[in-house]
Amino acid sequence: MKKLVIGIASQQAIRARALAIARGDHQPRPNEPKIWFTSMRSLAEVLSDDNRALLRVIREQKPESLSQLAEFTGRAPSNLSRTLKTMERYGLVEMRRTLRNVQPIATASEFVIQAA
Repeated sequence: MKKLVIGIASQQAIRARALAIARGDHQPRPNEPKIWFTSMRSLAEVLSDDNRALLRVIREQKPESLSQLAEFTGRAPSNLSRTLKTMERYGLVEMRRTLRNVQPIATASEFVIQAA
């Protein structure tokens, strides 16, 4: 598992950074955040205690489908699907699609938070 560096900055600062990268004025270093949130509150919603527990179950139990993950956690599949889509958008999980199933895979086990 990898360590995921998460940044917290204002929307304006995030946009200015993205534009500087696009212009070639800024070259991101390997230790810089890849994922950005505009507030600690929004970060806390995505990395809540329940969601970190969900990531731990995915990492340890390695469910082969969302229905199996629902069995492991006792959470409703519709709730899991919505939560996992959000986590996928931030790079916390990968959703591998097979012919019949969607397998969640945790992509990070540690989080480093940098506030700007």
